[in-house]
Amino acid sequence: MREWIIGRNPVYEVLRVERRQCFHLLISQGAQEKGRLVEIIRLASTRNLKVEYVTRSQLDALASGHQGVALETSGYPYCDLVDILNQSSKCQEPALILILDTLKDPQNFGTLLRTAEVVGVHGVILPYRHTATVTPAVVHASSGASEHMLITQTNLAQAISKIKEAGIWVVGLENRVEAELPDQVRLDSPLALVVGSEGEGMRQLVSKSCDVLMRLPSRGHIDSLNASVAGSIALYLVWQARKYFGFIQ
Repeated sequence: MREWIIGRNPVYEVLRVERRQCFHLLISQGAQEKGRLVEIIRLASTRNLKVEYVTRSQLDALASGHQGVALETSGYPYCDLVDILNQSSKCQEPALILILDTLKDPQNFGTLLRTAEVVGVHGVILPYRHTATVTPAVVHASSGASEHMLITQTNLAQAISKIKEAGIWVVGLENRVEAELPDQVRLDSPLALVVGSEGEGMRQLVSKSCDVLMRLPSRGHIDSLNASVAGSIALYLVWQARKYFGFIQ
């Protein structure tokens, strides 16, 4: 399966990471070759990828928000759960895994992938059904962060069971009164953070599989944050609890 990745940062990251096959690079005629575009052209050259200059209307026909560049690639390279479980050992860090339970909005998914990459999440787990997957829209929303992430699709109940067998604590993010506050949860231990779908939260079976439920405190009039914002805040709280391990000033 082939697809078109658009936008300068997403295209740059796809070329930089080299996890996909790349077939065709389109650049808008008259585009100023500076900044990120220069890097894209350089990377294309190192991969012997031919650059074709086309009209902006031709790029508009592919998708909006292309920023004058589009790259035809193979589909996203998903991994296995074992690859994610092994990643923390390779990094010699306490495991940090993000589990998304039927998150459906590509923008929310992309936002969470971008945060996950920034804070050093070792992998992302998706269910087989009723979920956003890594589409070009998600790559664009993540600004290319998806290309750096290990992502798998699997049975969540089985995955959570294997995660627990590996000694990883499963923390479900849930807006319930009975859920623990962040300072009551050990966030510096090996853990997997579960974020539920927009509006409905986690499914009951997944919620019951969690070792602990955690809620973010609030003081305003709105009931809760949306999934991507809540998940991003929770990931930063985990990273903070780990003293911003790996932070480079």
